[in-house]
Amino acid sequence: MDDVNEPRNRPNTEQHLESQRETESETGLRLFNLSQPWGHHMPEWPSTPGVNVHVKKFHAKDGIYQTEFEGIMHRGTHMDAPIHVTENTPHIMDYELWRFFGTGVAVSIPKNKWEIITAEDLENATPKIKEGDMVFINTGMHHHMSDSDDYYAYSPGIYTEGAQWLVDKKVKLVGYDVQSNDHPMATKLVDHGLGPTHPHLIEEYKAEFGRDPKVDFPNWESGHKTLMIGGGIPGIENVGGDLDTVTGKRCTFMCFPWRWEGGDGCGVRILAVIDPDQKFRFERGQVRETNT
Repeated sequence: MDDVNEPRNRPNTEQHLESQRETESETGLRLFNLSQPWGHHMPEWPSTPGVNVHVKKFHAKDGIYQTEFEGIMHRGTHMDAPIHVTENTPHIMDYELWRFFGTGVAVSIPKNKWEIITAEDLENATPKIKEGDMVFINTGMHHHMSDSDDYYAYSPGIYTEGAQWLVDKKVKLVGYDVQSNDHPMATKLVDHGLGPTHPHLIEEYKAEFGRDPKVDFPNWESGHKTLMIGGGIPGIENVGGDLDTVTGKRCTFMCFPWRWEGGDGCGVRILAVIDPDQKFRFERGQVRETNT
């Protein structure tokens, strides 16, 4: 696998990214998209059925255009719910609404193949991660999402200790530019849960480190469970888009899942907002008097 900090194939060109960046004309707010493209043929978890999009109606015949899709919600940029990993736990609508909007940071924590996002990395990240922040972690891996083999099998990731640091810091929400809220060696790719779906990775890990991956990552999806079950903190996978542009900045973030009772996860559109002139203020909710 190539060094993730020297991406060989960026699916989003600068021209495309610039089209996703907007300045609101009246307030001067700068808005940035942090979600990966979603749709048919999008990069997806190996060994699991993909998202299929079907055209059901089209203009030449029906006068309207209408599609339907079939597939699971854990695709593209999405938020997991605790029920996804542990039975009898909260679903996607059990997260408090305040967790989906607020101030936070996008931090650079460059990582390569199978490296771990550690508590020390998070402690030393800049801007400084504060209690109550929304946190978006840029490892550089989002540039490789178009190559599913590299992205899903050889990604870096967080594990128990890093996730516990975020819980102890009482952050509001966390998003990663990697395949999971967990290190790949703590997922079904190897001998955990439904796995191994990719048993060759076990031998590759042994050859590289001289140990079975279950020695280094004994617990299945511990990052998920520590973050969501232990802390009630939403975790977002596959962050991308303009992430590089806002990395190193303190921003206002917003990302909302569907209002889906019982949902195990849901795609989200993430926006990062910067106010360069500090002129914008929210309305107070009062009715404005008008002269007639």
